[in-house]
Amino acid sequence: MALNSAALAPTYLPSEGTSRIIRQTGLVVLGTVLMTVAAKTQVPFFPVPQTLQTLAIFGIAAAYGRNLAIITILAYLAQGIMGLPVFSGVASGPAYMMGPTGGYLVGFIIAAGIVGEAADRGFSKRPFAMFGTMLVADMILFALGFVWLTTLIGASKAFEFGVAPFVLGDIVKIALASAALAAIWKLLRRA
Repeated sequence: MALNSAALAPTYLPSEGTSRIIRQTGLVVLGTVLMTVAAKTQVPFFPVPQTLQTLAIFGIAAAYGRNLAIITILAYLAQGIMGLPVFSGVASGPAYMMGPTGGYLVGFIIAAGIVGEAADRGFSKRPFAMFGTMLVADMILFALGFVWLTTLIGASKAFEFGVAPFVLGDIVKIALASAALAAIWKLLRRA
């Protein structure tokens, strides 16, 4: 199969028909499982432990492209709204969505759209371009989370607890995601 598609997953999907829909559905399910595992995975990091959610979001978006990535993140959030234990803690449901992480959860959708659009334009093959795009998407994700958290605990505490402890970890995750996608493309070109 020729690697002429800009995003990774669409390259390997049939161009139309039932088979394409089945594979897209499988990718959405796989993506929601990856998001759940990433949310539940705590990685020791300074100054606070980190989950792998942003790594999963950026990886999924860069691999799937904009539309499939947004559908995947929306499916993940819908599972959480329905009460399934997909988020980092044990809580879920509509009340959880309105809590301190609400802005970040909305940011997941926006960030997936930005990174997915860049992947659709071929950025996932270029690690520095994808790194920059993911960094911008992450800043927007943080901004949405910060603004929401500010309404609950004030700007100073929102920055102290909701932004500052996670910046370095997210930069590491962005570097890993952008490098991994470029490496996968290189491997596929050789195959």
